[in-house]
Amino acid sequence: MGSGTVENYACIIDFPHFDIVPIATDHHYLGSEQSVDINASSPVHRHIMKEWKILEGAKNLPDSIYVQAYETRIDLMRAVIIGSPGTPYHDGLFIFDICLPHDYPNQPPKVHYISHGYRLNPNLYEIGKVCLSLINTWRGDEDEMWTPKSTILQTLVSIQGLVLNDNPYFNEPYISEHGKRPEIVNIFIIYNHNAFILSCKSMIHIMRNPPKNFENFVVCHFRARAGLILAAVRDYEKGRMMVGMIDQNSVDSVETVKFNLWRIRLELVIAFSPYISVAMINMDDEEDDDVVVKTRENDDVVVKTEENGKKHKKGVWSKLIGFAKCIWK
Repeated sequence: MGSGTVENYACIIDFPHFDIVPIATDHHYLGSEQSVDINASSPVHRHIMKEWKILEGAKNLPDSIYVQAYETRIDLMRAVIIGSPGTPYHDGLFIFDICLPHDYPNQPPKVHYISHGYRLNPNLYEIGKVCLSLINTWRGDEDEMWTPKSTILQTLVSIQGLVLNDNPYFNEPYISEHGKRPEIVNIFIIYNHNAFILSCKSMIHIMRNPPKNFENFVVCHFRARAGLILAAVRDYEKGRMMVGMIDQNSVDSVETVKFNLWRIRLELVIAFSPYISVAMINMDDEEDDDVVVKTRENDDVVVKTEENGKKHKKGVWSKLIGFAKCIWK
């Protein structure tokens, strides 16, 4: 990891894990009628304040979960979860809008996933539905369902650990029952790669349209991790490593997966260009024609080709967008 990357992590550390901020105008539930009595003496109000205290606790929220609440709409919250290492969702940002019902905590919160139109997990629908037994949107044992003692913290940790996990294909019960069959194993390896590709596409959407009040966080996050994400895509594309640290199998012979990884790498290079000022992104190995892409102060890019061994300078945007146009025609 280069020194620039290490320095850039500092700006994320300063971002509070729990904060009370102005209302987010892009919140999914903003248009709904306020469901909670703002009277400070009401039981629901008191319970929400108690939950705020839990979330505010220095060691309660994991390092990879950030929550914002709104003083003018205490029934609403927004959470951003960073995908965990070793999963297809590593380094991605996953945004969840939360609405507390009028009889909270007797009933579970409503949780909406900002999907950007992608189905990257069996439990996260394109329409934003989150399937999780804890919030009563999926069947489960009695001890897995919501009770008045359940909390927002518990909900978010469950989403991170049970939904955004290392083998999401097995989230479906009928799949997990037959998980050791060879044909199922091959499918879930490909599923992990496709889930990672969709996670990368979500990253691009979030960079273009960051959630309100998280704009600085998004910049810091991708400035710090852009190089790591691109390196991971390259390793997956070349078959050096499986998504989620899975043992080698037949994935690097699946040309569709390899092509999609190569294509998303170029899309990410374009999207990350505003965030990388010092890092060198090496896009080559013996099999590549295009060798080096290096960001500089003057936004130049150096490209070598095996055909002539010459170097050409072009603006980073014109060169990379030229690549994209060739691919996306």
